[in-house]
Amino acid sequence: MKLNEGEIGETYKVTGVMVDEKITRRLEALGVNEKTPVTILNKKGSGSLIIKVRGTRLALGKRISDGISVEEVRHGAKR
Repeated sequence: MKLNEGEIGETYKVTGVMVDEKITRRLEALGVNEKTPVTILNKKGSGSLIIKVRGTRLALGKRISDGISVEEVRHGAKR
């Protein structure tokens, strides 16, 4: 599923980042890598998101959040 399809307050694990290479490198520098848990803090009607990753809040536009695929983190499961 795409990151912007997630629910506020839920945590997801990044399974892939499929955006322009320059943006991908920047996201990796900010800690958005495969297998990294991200929590959705807020969603806007325009499709933009505020996420928490590695203790830092990031704002992502719809185009970028569309390019990040995630899977749901099951509570109580080993990561």
